Amino acid sequence: MAALNLGIGASGSDVYENRTLPPHMEKRNICDRLISRRMLVAAALPLSVRAQGRPADPWTASTLMEPDELARILKSGGPQPTILSVVFPVLYRQRHILHAIPAGPTSKPEGIAALRKAVAQMRKDEYMVIYCGCCPMDVCPNIRPAYVTLRDAGFRNVRVLHLPTNLHTDWVVKGYPVESAA
Repeated sequence: MAALNLGIGASGSDVYENRTLPPHMEKRNICDRLISRRMLVAAALPLSVRAQGRPADPWTASTLMEPDELARILKSGGPQPTILSVVFPVLYRQRHILHAIPAGPTSKPEGIAALRKAVAQMRKDEYMVIYCGCCPMDVCPNIRPAYVTLRDAGFRNVRVLHLPTNLHTDWVVKGYPVESAA
């Protein structure tokens, strides 16, 4: 029988519980603990991100557009929204949503300026969809500043494409229309 290892103590030495487990239970218990720790960390991550000062989303739930909805609109042949990509240029060049206009990564002042330039001649009621897709949306450095910039500039018909994981997983893998600038 082996002692159950509960982790590393403050001194760097192994810390053991005062009881022993039969060998067939030791592996199971260690696996259960590892899975439980991973689940606890995963569950706490969004809370820790918010606790670190990530602001609440500046849009409402009705502002979000699901990827399948935009894909249907693009394939329909009907009126098309202006699609603005606020992803980093290297990612835009690799692959972007069909007909998307590069509008700069808005996590930096140069990106905000590029976005303002991209929309300078558009009507305030222009139907727009913005997206980034560089990383998970809840930690994306570009999508919130882009939305706030457009909202504050008076654009009233802006939707945010809901890409919870990234463009590849939530759009490309599903076979939705893309193109590259390369």
